[in-house]
Amino acid sequence: MSDPTPNGLCLVDKPATWTSHDVVARCRRLLGTRKVGHAGTLDPMATGLLVLGVGRSTRLLTFLSGLDKSYEALIRLGVETDSLDADGEVTAVHDMTPPDDAALTRAVASLTGPIQQVPPMVSAVKVGGRRLHELAREGKEVERAARPVTVHAFDVRRTADPMVLGATVSCSSGTYVRVLAADLGHALGGGAHLSALRRTSVGPWAVDEASDLEHLRVLDPATVTRVLPGVSVDDATAAEVRHGRPLPPDRLGVDGPGPWAVTDASGVLLAVYERQRADRVKPALVLDPAG
Repeated sequence: MSDPTPNGLCLVDKPATWTSHDVVARCRRLLGTRKVGHAGTLDPMATGLLVLGVGRSTRLLTFLSGLDKSYEALIRLGVETDSLDADGEVTAVHDMTPPDDAALTRAVASLTGPIQQVPPMVSAVKVGGRRLHELAREGKEVERAARPVTVHAFDVRRTADPMVLGATVSCSSGTYVRVLAADLGHALGGGAHLSALRRTSVGPWAVDEASDLEHLRVLDPATVTRVLPGVSVDDATAAEVRHGRPLPPDRLGVDGPGPWAVTDASGVLLAVYERQRADRVKPALVLDPAG
């Protein structure tokens, strides 16, 4: 008997004011399954692409959490908030004038490429076993170690409001755009906060491919081959893969470190295999097990 539970990936365009957990909870109701998870949170203020795993494909999310991301943002100069975004309380107001082009170019350049970034107190990063946002709700602020991130591109543009900059950001996973906005304000001799944010891509997926919550589409699990190298196997090998058996690499026709998305001849995603040792690959997970 086939499993009636929906199985695959969902691309959702998250609305403003919703938490990522709100989206997951709604999708669980709409899809009729508890097996829904996401591959990276978006703050309530933010909109845009949220990648969900559904059914057995929630297990694929571990391979998606480290993907690069892209954003469109608005940055308000001259005002700092405790959350570094528009949802926070104002903590400082600076007497700033709109930066000239040279100053703006220098500031943006200093925040592009491999940089060190201090996680905000409103993040889910753990310090001393406690999540920072939990401590922040208690009115506590603790020292946080800077973390290496990479800002692949940070392009700013002027808007009709001379104290608001538009920004397009492409960055590594783990980069906080709100911190980028605050650091830009400091680099310009004052302060700033993030006034709007929209995630436009996660790895190979763009927000243009996403649906709203009323028109959910569950994509075939094999769409993960847009992220992982895919390999198709014959029926005999597919039977062994479904049983989760370790195999020699040449049986799958693979080389390198992996992991690999293994499909059968009809394109059904069977498993994700990874390197076990030089002469052996093993399943990291099996999505289409033998009955």
